[in-house]
Amino acid sequence: MFGGLTGLTNPKGTDWGEQILNTVVTQTIRHLFTKSESVEVFVRCHPSSKLLQGSIDSFTMKGRGLVIRRDFAAEEIFIETDAVAIDFSSVLSGKLRLRQPTQAIAQVVLTEDGINQAFKAELVTKRLLNQSLPALTVFSGGKPVSFNDVQVELLPENRLRILAKADLNNGELVPMSMTVAVGIERRRRISFTNPEIDLEQVPEAQRELSQNLSLALVEILDNMVDLDRFDLDGVKMRLNRLETEGKRLIFSGYAEIERIPRSG
Repeated sequence: MFGGLTGLTNPKGTDWGEQILNTVVTQTIRHLFTKSESVEVFVRCHPSSKLLQGSIDSFTMKGRGLVIRRDFAAEEIFIETDAVAIDFSSVLSGKLRLRQPTQAIAQVVLTEDGINQAFKAELVTKRLLNQSLPALTVFSGGKPVSFNDVQVELLPENRLRILAKADLNNGELVPMSMTVAVGIERRRRISFTNPEIDLEQVPEAQRELSQNLSLALVEILDNMVDLDRFDLDGVKMRLNRLETEGKRLIFSGYAEIERIPRSG
C-alpha cells in the first residue's frame, strides 16, 4: 500500500496554487508531530482552477518516523482524504482552514520498540501505578499495587506476549508472563482478551499470586487504550482492522476531520 507512494513529488505542470497548497499542507501536518523523519503530501485538484474556489479532489499524506505527544512513535502513517473544501485565503497566509468537515482513510504502523517506549510514557505509567482494584488489594494487605517493567512482544495472529512485575508496596515484587489477544471494540478501543498465563519462570510460592495479578493487569490494559483519549483537537479516529505482522502492529481505519488541529 505504501510502496507506490514512495518519493511523491509534485508532477510536471503543477501550477503555483497547487505548489503553495502542497507546501502549506506539508508544514501544517509537520507541526502536528513532536518529531518527523519525513512527511510527503500530494494534492489532487483537476482542473487546478478549482483551488480558487477552495475545492480539492483529495490529498494524500505519507509520514515516516513520527512521534506524537513526545512519547508515542509511529513508524508510518498514511492518510487519504475525500474531497476537501478549504478557505483558499488562509492558504495564501500560510495556514490551512477547512470550510466543512471531511473524512479520510488512514493506516498507522507501530513497531514493537515503539510500543515498548510508549509503556514508559507518563500518560501510560500513571494508569499502571498505585492501582486499588479490590482484586488487587486482597493480595497486598489493602495497599495499592503498581505494575512496572512492562515489556511487549508482538506475536502472529494478533497476539502479544506481556512481561511485567507487580510491586505490592510491601517489598515483594511478583513476576508475570502471559500472552493475550488484541482486537478492536466499538471501533475506538483496543481490547486485551483471552489471557494465557505462563507460570513456568515464576517461583512456586508466587504462582497463585502471579496468576491473579496477571488477570488484573489484563483488565487494566483492556480499559486503558481508548482512541478518544488520544484524539487530536478537531480529529476523531476510528478503527476497522488491526493485525500483527512480524515486529509491526498495523491499524487501518478512518478519520473524521472537523478542523485542522494546531498541534499534536
